[in-house]
Amino acid sequence: MSSELVVSATTPSRQLLRVLRSQPDLLPQTGASLPESVLWRCYCELRRRGEPGADSHFLGSVKLLHRRRSIGGSDLPTDDTDPEEHKLVDDVMLGDLWRAYKRAICSLRIGPASQLLRDLEAQMTRN
Repeated sequence: MSSELVVSATTPSRQLLRVLRSQPDLLPQTGASLPESVLWRCYCELRRRGEPGADSHFLGSVKLLHRRRSIGGSDLPTDDTDPEEHKLVDDVMLGDLWRAYKRAICSLRIGPASQLLRDLEAQMTRN
């Protein structure tokens, strides 16, 4: 049996919010996937459910991970195991920004990723 965190329609919102509030790479059940991908899957499911506060929790956690990546010494994964996950959200622009952000962090291009993160935040506040 896999210890991978499964984000599905049956996962309780409370558990998804708990993951958003923590650092997913520090949770034993998230495996070796990008911690940002774990956050994205939780966010998309909470967004689909109309959960208030999903945007702010997601952005806060991604920004924290981004800071950890920019410091350099972290050993966060950089392999994208799901290049199609940007399609999980109904906002095409938001999905495209997410895909670009993941590509940047996987290429260790932290500067461009910072701008993409600001663009993601702006797109979320428009909706």
